[in-house]
Amino acid sequence: MIDLRSDPVTKPSDSMRERARNAAVGDDVYREDPSVNELEARAADVLGTEAALFVPSGTMGNQIAVRTHTDRGDEVLCERESHVYNWELAGMVQHASVQPRPIAGDDRGVIAPAQVRANYVAADGHRAGTGLLAMENTHNGCGGTAIAPDAIAAAVDTAHDLGLPVHLDGARLFNAAAAHGVPAADFVQHVDSVMCCLSKGLGAPVGSLLAGPEPFVEAARRNRKLMGGGMRQAGIIAAPGLEALANRDRLAEDHRRAERLATGLDRIDGLAADDPETNIVLVETDRPAAAFLDDCESEGLLGNVRTEHRIRFCTHWDVDDDAVDRAVEIAERAA
Repeated sequence: MIDLRSDPVTKPSDSMRERARNAAVGDDVYREDPSVNELEARAADVLGTEAALFVPSGTMGNQIAVRTHTDRGDEVLCERESHVYNWELAGMVQHASVQPRPIAGDDRGVIAPAQVRANYVAADGHRAGTGLLAMENTHNGCGGTAIAPDAIAAAVDTAHDLGLPVHLDGARLFNAAAAHGVPAADFVQHVDSVMCCLSKGLGAPVGSLLAGPEPFVEAARRNRKLMGGGMRQAGIIAAPGLEALANRDRLAEDHRRAERLATGLDRIDGLAADDPETNIVLVETDRPAAAFLDDCESEGLLGNVRTEHRIRFCTHWDVDDDAVDRAVEIAERAA
């Protein structure tokens, strides 16, 4: 089966399994797990932040960030197609008791400074007031677009002028860094917190990181406990994460294979593929997307339905050039 539904479907490598088996462990709630401590310190160094916190999932990382930055009843500005708004079970409302105010960014999911200012609400006797700006990079809903550091910084500067903290959902931040050829820290230097996943293109079996200034991370640690994320001998899952962090350079391979896939699919009658910026390929189908993918699955290819005539394929390190070429052949028959 060629599984292009998403990049978290990757299986851990043999060396990751070995690191998990041999991991030095302790009780992370008491901050005594050496593997977790090493991972958090290494992540903070890579991201250019004062501290980092290991969390079970990207969704939990985002929700902890929203809860930590805001007060009950605040509004959160977020892009209309963003993950934190669309794909986290209305977690902002449930966990932080805040109200999202979605903004329609451009076709790449970029929120302009003028939009931040126009949608900002000052608290008064009738209105809740804006408490946070949430951004995303790469932008999943727009096809894995890699937003440049200066575009992030422009929106952040406006938010800070208005007194707003900024959280960056960087589930695939390292893909954005690979696409632009700059360190991940370049995207993070202006924001107040960032979340990035180890379990996507980096190949770890589980885990994400939430990073920012030391006081923020200390408050986030308390909220992690509140949400059930206080882990004990977590070094068993943190140790593969250390290897995952070292896999950042291989993401360019996924991007190249996404281009190969898009080129092949776009040549097929009945399909039209967008030009991918990273490892996500969005494809328009003449046939209903669900029926098209049913036929693909019957021949060994998996993808995701996005809309009635739009699908998503995602390349990752379990998919080589051969698998990409076979995926194109299957899609041609299904189309």
